[in-house]
Amino acid sequence: MKGWRRKGARMVAEFDQQEAAVLRGLVSQMEDMLRTRAEEAPQDELAELTGIRTGPSEAPNDPVLSRLLPDFHKLDPDNPSKESLDSAAALRSLHEPELLDAKVGVATLMLSTLPPEGGTVKLSFEQADSWLSAINDVRLALGTALDVTDDMPDELPEDDPRSPHLGVYHWLTWVQESLVQALAE
Repeated sequence: MKGWRRKGARMVAEFDQQEAAVLRGLVSQMEDMLRTRAEEAPQDELAELTGIRTGPSEAPNDPVLSRLLPDFHKLDPDNPSKESLDSAAALRSLHEPELLDAKVGVATLMLSTLPPEGGTVKLSFEQADSWLSAINDVRLALGTALDVTDDMPDELPEDDPRSPHLGVYHWLTWVQESLVQALAE
Protein backbone atom coordinates (compact mmCIF):
# COMPACT_ATOMS: atom_id res chain seq x y z
CA MET A 1 0.00 0.00 0.00
CA LYS A 2 1.31 3.40 -0.94
CA GLY A 3 -1.11 5.35 1.21
CA TRP A 4 -4.54 6.82 0.83
CA ARG A 5 -5.12 9.65 -1.62
CA ARG A 6 -8.11 11.79 -2.33
CA LYS A 7 -9.74 11.63 -5.76
CA GLY A 8 -12.66 14.05 -5.80
CA ALA A 9 -15.16 12.89 -3.19
CA ARG A 10 -13.47 9.50 -2.75
CA MET A 11 -10.57 8.16 -0.72
CA VAL A 12 -8.58 5.66 -2.78
CA ALA A 13 -5.91 3.12 -1.87
CA GLU A 14 -4.44 -0.06 -3.29
CA PHE A 15 -3.99 -3.06 -0.99
CA ASP A 16 -1.96 -6.05 -2.07
CA GLN A 17 -3.24 -9.55 -1.29
CA GLN A 18 -1.21 -9.97 1.90
CA GLU A 19 -2.20 -6.55 3.27
CA ALA A 20 -5.86 -7.26 2.58
CA ALA A 21 -5.57 -10.68 4.22
CA VAL A 22 -3.97 -9.25 7.37
CA LEU A 23 -6.50 -6.44 7.64
CA ARG A 24 -9.47 -8.71 6.94
CA GLY A 25 -8.21 -11.29 9.43
CA LEU A 26 -7.79 -8.77 12.24
CA VAL A 27 -11.12 -7.06 11.59
CA SER A 28 -12.90 -10.44 11.36
CA GLN A 29 -11.43 -11.57 14.69
CA MET A 30 -12.50 -8.35 16.35
CA GLU A 31 -15.97 -8.57 14.81
CA ASP A 32 -16.32 -12.17 16.07
CA MET A 33 -15.35 -11.10 19.60
CA LEU A 34 -17.90 -8.29 19.55
CA ARG A 35 -20.68 -10.49 18.13
CA THR A 36 -19.98 -13.12 20.80
CA ARG A 37 -20.25 -10.44 23.48
CA ALA A 38 -23.56 -9.25 21.98
CA GLU A 39 -24.91 -12.81 22.08
CA GLU A 40 -24.13 -12.95 25.81
CA ALA A 41 -26.71 -10.22 26.49
CA PRO A 42 -29.39 -11.33 28.89
CA GLN A 43 -32.78 -12.22 27.46
CA ASP A 44 -35.27 -9.70 28.78
CA GLU A 45 -39.05 -10.06 28.39
CA LEU A 46 -39.53 -6.30 28.68
CA ALA A 47 -36.97 -5.76 25.93
CA GLU A 48 -38.92 -8.14 23.70
CA LEU A 49 -42.11 -6.16 24.33
CA THR A 50 -40.62 -2.66 24.01
CA GLY A 51 -37.81 -3.27 21.55
CA ILE A 52 -35.37 -1.65 23.98
CA ARG A 53 -32.43 -3.99 24.23
CA THR A 54 -30.28 -4.40 27.28
CA GLY A 55 -26.75 -5.65 27.51
CA PRO A 56 -24.67 -7.29 30.19
CA SER A 57 -24.36 -5.29 33.37
CA GLU A 58 -20.80 -6.42 34.05
CA ALA A 59 -17.68 -5.37 32.18
CA PRO A 60 -16.00 -8.05 30.06
CA ASN A 61 -13.30 -10.12 31.76
CA ASP A 62 -11.17 -10.20 28.61
CA PRO A 63 -8.76 -7.21 28.64
CA VAL A 64 -9.14 -6.70 24.87
CA LEU A 65 -12.93 -6.59 25.05
CA SER A 66 -12.71 -4.45 28.16
CA ARG A 67 -10.62 -1.94 26.18
CA LEU A 68 -13.10 -1.93 23.30
CA LEU A 69 -16.09 -1.67 25.66
CA PRO A 70 -14.96 0.61 28.48
CA ASP A 71 -17.04 1.47 31.52
CA PHE A 72 -19.62 4.19 31.00
CA HIS A 73 -19.21 5.34 34.59
CA LYS A 74 -15.78 5.54 36.20
CA LEU A 75 -15.67 4.04 39.67
CA ASP A 76 -13.49 5.31 42.48
CA PRO A 77 -11.18 2.30 42.97
CA ASP A 78 -10.55 3.29 46.61
CA ASN A 79 -14.22 3.67 47.51
CA PRO A 80 -16.63 1.90 45.14
CA SER A 81 -20.03 2.54 46.72
CA LYS A 82 -23.03 0.33 46.01
CA GLU A 83 -24.71 3.32 44.36
CA SER A 84 -21.75 3.79 42.00
CA LEU A 85 -21.62 0.07 41.20
CA ASP A 86 -25.35 0.04 40.46
CA SER A 87 -25.02 3.15 38.28
CA ALA A 88 -22.13 1.65 36.31
CA ALA A 89 -24.04 -1.61 35.78
CA ALA A 90 -27.18 0.21 34.64
CA LEU A 91 -25.30 2.44 32.21
CA ARG A 92 -23.46 -0.54 30.71
CA SER A 93 -26.69 -2.49 30.38
CA LEU A 94 -28.39 0.41 28.60
CA HIS A 95 -25.62 1.59 26.30
CA GLU A 96 -23.45 -1.41 25.46
CA PRO A 97 -25.85 -2.82 22.81
CA GLU A 98 -25.63 0.45 20.83
CA LEU A 99 -21.85 0.51 21.12
CA LEU A 100 -21.62 -3.11 19.98
CA ASP A 101 -23.91 -2.37 17.01
CA ALA A 102 -21.73 0.58 16.00
CA LYS A 103 -18.47 -1.37 16.28
CA VAL A 104 -19.83 -4.41 14.43
CA GLY A 105 -21.31 -2.10 11.80
CA VAL A 106 -18.01 -0.39 10.97
CA ALA A 107 -16.21 -3.75 10.91
CA THR A 108 -18.83 -5.18 8.55
CA LEU A 109 -18.59 -2.15 6.26
CA MET A 110 -14.82 -2.40 6.18
CA LEU A 111 -14.96 -6.09 5.28
CA SER A 112 -17.50 -5.39 2.54
CA THR A 113 -15.36 -2.67 0.93
CA LEU A 114 -11.95 -4.41 1.16
CA PRO A 115 -11.52 -6.98 -1.64
CA PRO A 116 -10.45 -10.38 -0.22
CA GLU A 117 -7.70 -10.71 -2.83
CA GLY A 118 -6.56 -7.11 -2.45
CA GLY A 119 -7.03 -4.38 -5.01
CA THR A 120 -8.41 -0.88 -5.20
CA VAL A 121 -10.53 0.46 -2.37
CA LYS A 122 -12.66 3.54 -3.07
CA LEU A 123 -14.47 5.05 -0.11
CA SER A 124 -16.98 7.85 0.34
CA PHE A 125 -16.33 10.23 3.24
CA GLU A 126 -18.86 8.32 5.37
CA GLN A 127 -17.22 4.98 4.55
CA ALA A 128 -13.80 6.47 5.32
CA ASP A 129 -15.07 7.47 8.78
CA SER A 130 -16.21 3.89 9.31
CA TRP A 131 -12.81 2.61 8.23
CA LEU A 132 -11.12 4.97 10.70
CA SER A 133 -13.32 3.64 13.50
CA ALA A 134 -12.68 0.02 12.56
CA ILE A 135 -8.91 0.54 12.25
CA ASN A 136 -8.90 2.35 15.58
CA ASP A 137 -10.74 -0.56 17.22
CA VAL A 138 -8.30 -3.08 15.74
CA ARG A 139 -5.35 -0.97 16.93
CA LEU A 140 -6.85 -0.76 20.44
CA ALA A 141 -7.40 -4.52 20.51
CA LEU A 142 -3.94 -5.35 19.16
CA GLY A 143 -2.25 -2.74 21.34
CA THR A 144 -3.93 -4.20 24.43
CA ALA A 145 -2.98 -7.75 23.47
CA LEU A 146 0.65 -6.66 22.88
CA ASP A 147 0.71 -4.45 25.99
CA VAL A 148 1.81 -1.45 23.91
CA THR A 149 2.88 1.52 26.02
CA ASP A 150 4.10 5.04 25.21
CA ASP A 151 7.65 4.14 26.18
CA MET A 152 7.76 0.90 24.16
CA PRO A 153 10.52 0.90 21.52
CA ASP A 154 9.53 0.80 17.84
CA GLU A 155 11.17 -2.60 17.53
CA LEU A 156 11.42 -5.44 20.01
CA PRO A 157 14.14 -8.08 20.22
CA GLU A 158 13.63 -10.91 17.74
CA ASP A 159 13.10 -13.42 20.54
CA ASP A 160 10.17 -11.40 21.94
CA PRO A 161 6.97 -13.17 20.79
CA ARG A 162 5.28 -9.78 20.31
CA SER A 163 7.89 -8.60 17.81
CA PRO A 164 6.19 -9.59 14.52
CA HIS A 165 2.82 -8.32 15.74
CA LEU A 166 4.26 -4.96 16.75
CA GLY A 167 5.15 -4.37 13.09
CA VAL A 168 1.50 -4.97 12.17
CA TYR A 169 0.45 -2.50 14.87
CA HIS A 170 2.77 0.16 13.41
CA TRP A 171 1.49 -0.57 9.89
CA LEU A 172 -2.11 -0.12 11.09
CA THR A 173 -1.11 3.19 12.65
CA TRP A 174 0.34 4.31 9.32
CA VAL A 175 -2.78 3.18 7.37
CA GLN A 176 -4.96 5.13 9.78
CA GLU A 177 -2.76 8.23 9.64
CA SER A 178 -2.62 8.09 5.85
CA LEU A 179 -6.44 8.00 5.66
CA VAL A 180 -6.75 10.91 8.11
CA GLN A 181 -4.33 12.96 6.00
CA ALA A 182 -6.21 12.17 2.79
CA LEU A 183 -9.49 13.22 4.40
CA ALA A 184 -7.93 16.47 5.59
CA GLU A 185 -6.73 17.48 2.10
